[in-house]
Amino acid sequence: MTAPVVSIENVSKRFGDVQALRDVSAAFNAGEITALIGENGAGKSTLMRVLEGEHRPDAGRLLVDGQPVQLSSPRAAHGAGIRVIHQEPEIIPELTVAENIFIGDIKARAGLFLDRADLERRSLELLGTFGVVDVLSPGQRCHGLSPALRQLIEIMRALRPGARLLAFDEPTSSLTEDEAQRLFRVIRRLKADGVAVIYISHRLREIIELADRCVVMRDGSHVADEPIAALDEQRMVRLMVGRPVSDLFNRRERALGPVRLALEGVTTRRVEGISFAVRAGEIVGLGGLVGAGRTEVARAIVGLDPLLSGQMTVGGRPYKPCEPADAVAAGIGLVPEDRKQEALLLMQAVRDNVSLVVPDKVSRYGFFSRRRERALVARHVAELRVKTPSIEQAVGKLSGGNQQKVVFARWQACGPAVLILDEPTRGIDVGAKAEIYRLIESLADQGLAILLISSEMPELLGLADRVLVMQSGRISGELPWQEASEEAVLALAMRSGKETIIERRVS
Repeated sequence: MTAPVVSIENVSKRFGDVQALRDVSAAFNAGEITALIGENGAGKSTLMRVLEGEHRPDAGRLLVDGQPVQLSSPRAAHGAGIRVIHQEPEIIPELTVAENIFIGDIKARAGLFLDRADLERRSLELLGTFGVVDVLSPGQRCHGLSPALRQLIEIMRALRPGARLLAFDEPTSSLTEDEAQRLFRVIRRLKADGVAVIYISHRLREIIELADRCVVMRDGSHVADEPIAALDEQRMVRLMVGRPVSDLFNRRERALGPVRLALEGVTTRRVEGISFAVRAGEIVGLGGLVGAGRTEVARAIVGLDPLLSGQMTVGGRPYKPCEPADAVAAGIGLVPEDRKQEALLLMQAVRDNVSLVVPDKVSRYGFFSRRRERALVARHVAELRVKTPSIEQAVGKLSGGNQQKVVFARWQACGPAVLILDEPTRGIDVGAKAEIYRLIESLADQGLAILLISSEMPELLGLADRVLVMQSGRISGELPWQEASEEAVLALAMRSGKETIIERRVS
């Protein structure tokens, strides 16, 4: 048999008291896509850093084409044909697409002048080979390019001669569905060309669609290596966390209180005739397909999209917001879909992010009190078990799950009556999801009215007391939790009979 392109045998790595990798073995074959999954802290990132020469293992060995190698630096790994595509592409915005792709390998004419003709020719050949010449032009400046296009440039750069293994670390975390599908076409072309591919993602349906094989890590150890055909999402979760997916939810009957939020015939430019109510202690799920209008309902409630007709009440009182500040004043909180762009000040401290909407609670006699602010933030950070060195840590340095907990801590400090959750576990690992689920259930137990918008069917069915399903900007049906199933939700979501792309964002 042909030796794997790259393999690791009994690799271990320790950082102080933390055993990051423990006797890990795996092989990555030419023309095969291997998914690498596990919770945050499972050892995936450390393993990638070992492969790209950033960390040297304490024990074990790496082999390329069956021969032991010492990868003492990223340069050495690059020379061996190993390249890692990170979540944040390293692109120089002032340069062109072609210059970024071939940086360090740009030919000159007469030893003095940039050979732009050669640069354009090589760029067009590479972009054309992978079918992306329609979205990237060699002479295009990189300033202002979308994350998806910056990522494609990074991939094209990695494909310069000698690429044997390409590892992708959460590549679709900031991509749209169309952009993700374009990326998948590129990855499948790499596979066809005999490149070994490692694909790291929390999106399990994505992995089932794309990968040939799946390596599962837990607590620094390699716990499974199976063909993708032998796995489903439930088994993947069970391998990652050591328990079945059903154990992530704790469904129980709750005593419901009065109606906290009611919509009657709400219509905006994006949704029409939306009517429903959410009671204290109730979790109402909002499901549907791509473009069905779920997020647009949330935007209307918090004052981001003006009402054309209809009415809303909060706590029985008329409510017509003009801006999000009106929603906060009325006791409505929103955890938005994109926490990094819409919820968090990434360069600011955890303290600043949590206390952002509660100036009255961190003041004394009308004057700001740092002592009160620190006490309030520390209490909520402790209650939500946010893992941070201190409340002065920049929130951008935290993991995705802990960033999301900071957003929850902000609203817990504010004490709203209604909380809208738009894709609350997007981009976080299974272990962190379990904590978020427990938090959502606890908030409902405390009497909050919760509107849960989710594309993750197990999440929607496991948490919601009833599910409202949207289709083309309208509510097409309602299901109590006892009758809610994936089939029933999709039947209502596709009631019109039109072909619609089902959202593939379950992770």
